[in-house]
Amino acid sequence: MTPRLRRFTDIEQAAPPLIAVYAKVREPLLHLPNYAVSTFTERLERHGVDPGFEAVIAFEDAGQPVGYAYGNTVEAGDRWWKRMDCVETQFTVSPTLALKEIGVVEPYRGTGLARRVHDELLDRRDESSVSLMVNPAAGEGKVQGLYETWGYRGIGSVQPSPDSPPLVMMIRPIR
Repeated sequence: MTPRLRRFTDIEQAAPPLIAVYAKVREPLLHLPNYAVSTFTERLERHGVDPGFEAVIAFEDAGQPVGYAYGNTVEAGDRWWKRMDCVETQFTVSPTLALKEIGVVEPYRGTGLARRVHDELLDRRDESSVSLMVNPAAGEGKVQGLYETWGYRGIGSVQPSPDSPPLVMMIRPIR
């Protein structure tokens, strides 16, 4: 059966299924400090009160969450942009959707569910562009390559925290 997608703008409602599906998606990495469930929960609580927070979660018929994406609006001067060594003003002149997390559990990888969740999150947004950070080593480069097929392009590198690997900042128009 095709998972159903549900939108959330309330962090209190979104947090339990987001944390549950995150733990499944990132299970092989949970021993690393940057990927620990407690670290994710702290980030989620912070992001959930930021302007424009929204999540899309995919649920199986039995109600189990199997995929997710969430983000919020960022503007010039936001720490999202300040982490980059040098960001061109063209990327910060108007509000941008910062795609903070996206993931799908193993049985659904390669089925198009990640793209469905991604596109549903972008569908009703007012921002003109969407930005994300990706680990260029993830999937031996395949994850970044996938985002490129979705229209994203790299615009710089960033290391969001000391425990984080170096990441590539990517951006694309929403429409």
